[in-house]
Amino acid sequence: MGSSVRELAGATPATRDRYVDLLRVASLGAVVLGHWLMAAVTPDGVGNLLAVVPALQPLTWLLQVMPVFFFVGGFSHALSYRSLLRKRTEGSGASGGSGASGGSGGSRGSEDSVYSAFLRARLQRLLRPTMVFVLVWGAAALLVQLLGGGGGLTGVTLRMVTQPLWFIGIYLAMVAFTPPLLKLHERYGWGAFAGLAGAAVAVDVLRFAAGVPYVEFLNFAFVWLAVHQLGFLRADGRVRRPALLAGAGLVTAGALVAFGPYPLSMVGMPGEKVSNMAPPTLALLCHGLWLVGAVELLRAPAARLLERPRVWRTVVAANGVAMTAFLWHLTAMFGVYGAMLALGVELPEPASAAWWAQVPLRIALAAALTAGLVAAFRAFERPVSAPPGAAGAAGAAGATGAGPLAALGATLCLLGVLGLSMVGFGGLLDGRTALLIAIPVSAPAAVAMTLGGWLLVERAGRGTGVRAGIQRP
Repeated sequence: MGSSVRELAGATPATRDRYVDLLRVASLGAVVLGHWLMAAVTPDGVGNLLAVVPALQPLTWLLQVMPVFFFVGGFSHALSYRSLLRKRTEGSGASGGSGASGGSGGSRGSEDSVYSAFLRARLQRLLRPTMVFVLVWGAAALLVQLLGGGGGLTGVTLRMVTQPLWFIGIYLAMVAFTPPLLKLHERYGWGAFAGLAGAAVAVDVLRFAAGVPYVEFLNFAFVWLAVHQLGFLRADGRVRRPALLAGAGLVTAGALVAFGPYPLSMVGMPGEKVSNMAPPTLALLCHGLWLVGAVELLRAPAARLLERPRVWRTVVAANGVAMTAFLWHLTAMFGVYGAMLALGVELPEPASAAWWAQVPLRIALAAALTAGLVAAFRAFERPVSAPPGAAGAAGAAGATGAGPLAALGATLCLLGVLGLSMVGFGGLLDGRTALLIAIPVSAPAAVAMTLGGWLLVERAGRGTGVRAGIQRP
């Protein structure tokens, strides 16, 4: 039986940065609320409110908060990985140093074992609830299509319900790249961030000025890893002028939109020739700088608020179910619309007065249904503690090769989750595919890659001898 929220909150160490936990849950909550609000659902399909009412697109400069989540991820990953390195060093010292492993080979084995333990701990927290979501929806999709369904809103749901998994895929990449990018940060500081940002600039120049095909997809790495790198800088107390960061990001993003080829919206719009999100652009990176600076300016007053026990308990409770709620929130939204259609409730024209009048009710119903889904699946988000002694004796023998095995597993997980976010579960029996890096991927193949990758990471992490408990608020 896991600890209660009150016990977890009461056991919070004084050194913990509570604001990071607030930013994590608040950013995911903003994404969920934005999806519920932006979905313009009709009996024939799903549109985007921002396309129906373009005047609302400036709101994305406040509500597109995914950069904040990735920034917080960088902070947490730096602390977690360094903690594992310290534990490994202390363990080696207690057992007589690295002499048994011998020189650089022992050091390499130690790094491999820490890396695989780090990946295993992070992937458990991400992939356990994700795989439950995938398997439940995969079984449901198969049953629906075997019974001859899959048209109308049901078909739209089967295609779209997996789309938020792109976020899981990008986050997996950040986890996998944490060790080498953390080394670059420790050596170059802001220079490492500047290198990634400069690469993002170069990609957009090649894309828009030189017309180089496909180069834009590199910015899925450069833009998001640059935002992630800001989290490393915060972990070391090097984001010292947040007002300057916010101002520079906002002004530069505004100039790029006003005078460059970048659209106003910081989320993708249907039919756009250029999207700031897919793939990410320099404008989105500047938007991320503005958001990071803005949230850092709010740090002191928020920290005072979080000293209140009731407020902190709320944040702890929300963080314990945030990933489950994120995974299932579109299921809840489509469930509400499906129930409305089944009951004969008219779906008003998007953005009409009647549509706006229905918004509070729809959001309340989606929140209630999401809460029910969280209650059903929240157990899979709880961290798994290794049984006593499970990571002990096999440590030295299993360390060799653990890092490459874990890296291969993480790569398969990344490709599988991204592929599933693109292909969805529609047309499952018809062999529907989507292009992932120019390779057609079906839903079953994507699920198999994710499961296979996870098993490799689990195998690598179990033999390292490193206990990698997952830090909870």
